[in-house]
Amino acid sequence: MSNVYRPPTPPQPVLNAGRLWAGGAATALVAALIAIVGILFGRGVFDVAVLAPKGKGAWGDASTFWYAAGAAAAALVATGLIHVLIITTPRPMRFFGWVIGLATVAAMLLPFTTDEPRDSRWYTAGLNLVLGIAIGSLVAGVAKSSLRPPIMQSGVGLPPVPPPPIPPQYR
Repeated sequence: MSNVYRPPTPPQPVLNAGRLWAGGAATALVAALIAIVGILFGRGVFDVAVLAPKGKGAWGDASTFWYAAGAAAAALVATGLIHVLIITTPRPMRFFGWVIGLATVAAMLLPFTTDEPRDSRWYTAGLNLVLGIAIGSLVAGVAKSSLRPPIMQSGVGLPPVPPPPIPPQYR
């Protein structure tokens, strides 16, 4: 079995983990701000009781903070997921897209399992859709920019040295 030919494995891109996690932290901040702005917009413009009764005003109650914190945590979980996928799986971006897409659909369906008013359920589902798209696209973009092609690595993936020219007497 040791004499079986196996083609060489192409060099893998190198992940800049610091860049990935810095982008993940920035995505977490953006996600938290989207959640806060979305709740303020829903309560203030559409007068929808998003996460709190209408009597609580535009800022609502402590659930606004927890919703924003949950959005930030979701962005960090997505960053961890893409990090693991890049290290362990072929075609990590394809798997990441599926996981984020399905998680976004689940987050959109979650409000419909509550007894909240219909307008609140629809608005929260829409806000969850916006959050899912933002987190998925930002983390995917950061992940792609965090990968260096193997040609840029020192000594790995360099083009092969061409063979020496054949002397004229042997042609």
